[in-house]
Amino acid sequence: MLEEIFSRAGFDLDKEDIERFHTYLKILKKWNRVHKITSITDDKEIAIRHFLDSLSLVRAFEDLKVECRGSSVVDVGSGAGFPGVPLKIVLKDIDLTLIESVGKKCSFLEYLKVNLRMDWKVVCKRAEGVADQYDIVVARALGEFEDISPLLERLSKGYVFVLKGSQLKESWLEDMGYRAWEVRLPPLPKTYILWKKV
Repeated sequence: MLEEIFSRAGFDLDKEDIERFHTYLKILKKWNRVHKITSITDDKEIAIRHFLDSLSLVRAFEDLKVECRGSSVVDVGSGAGFPGVPLKIVLKDIDLTLIESVGKKCSFLEYLKVNLRMDWKVVCKRAEGVADQYDIVVARALGEFEDISPLLERLSKGYVFVLKGSQLKESWLEDMGYRAWEVRLPPLPKTYILWKKV
């Protein structure tokens, strides 16, 4: 099922990538039964609305000629690892940091790292308390964009990318200087990624 979903969206993943996504799905569902890590529980919905949605950033990087290999990437408010962990599985050569303030989600991200045999740093605190800067800042499903964008920009020394769903406000583009990249990955609905070079 996962392989078919990724293939249909144009991602030709190798066997190791697919196995990692299968392991990710299995661990997420197991932890979800006790810790409620995500509200989405159906396998196919997790694959589309979490995994594939996260990977829309890969297409945006390619299309916008953003070189991410060897770059430091931070996922702000990572939750169950989205979009950061799917990016790491596919891109591999990124230096990934996941910022998450909820303890049980931090524990999940540490457990996931061991089980996927991958490496990333989990910062278990609110992003407001993080002083470091990163080449690329990514985020999704955070509060009001007007409130969080200054924080995301402060953390970035390169780019900010935010998965924002289907609604766009003119003020984000005209007043705040963001651009909108349209996601075109079947079977995802039409959504937008806001991005800015800071």
